[in-house]
Amino acid sequence: MNLIDGSTWSDKFDKGSLRAILAEHVWEHLTYEEGVKAAKLCYQYLKPSGYIRCAVPDGFFPDEEYQNIVKVGGPGSFDHPAASHRIVHNYRTLTSMFETAGFEVNLIEYCDEDGNFHAHDWDGKNGVIFRSKKFDPRNQGDKLAFPSLIVDAIKR
Repeated sequence: MNLIDGSTWSDKFDKGSLRAILAEHVWEHLTYEEGVKAAKLCYQYLKPSGYIRCAVPDGFFPDEEYQNIVKVGGPGSFDHPAASHRIVHNYRTLTSMFETAGFEVNLIEYCDEDGNFHAHDWDGKNGVIFRSKKFDPRNQGDKLAFPSLIVDAIKR
């Protein structure tokens, strides 16, 4: 499904018909402007109080190897540039993007500007994010290896 093509949405769904949308490591493949456009389309198709659970690589995670993996232009295929990362979000940019589209945003897991990791209690029954502190076996114990910035963007 093309997140920024309104016809792919209208071919599959009625406006106001969805309770939840799960997007794990999708929005980093869109520019900021495309991300806003996609969020606005999602908003149209969600029911009131519906939400997007969105996870992206975290631009504030203080690990050089991780940042090299998630940087703009990679990973992905040179044959398919759209498959590579087009933005590295932090909690401020991702929140701003969804708020611009009309959502209220709740931070779930994220790093702040100083690289400190924050996690709020969340339930996987509302959408499992594999690349998370909660579910990824690489992130168990005291060491984070591959966290995500995770938000719930709620339609009000």
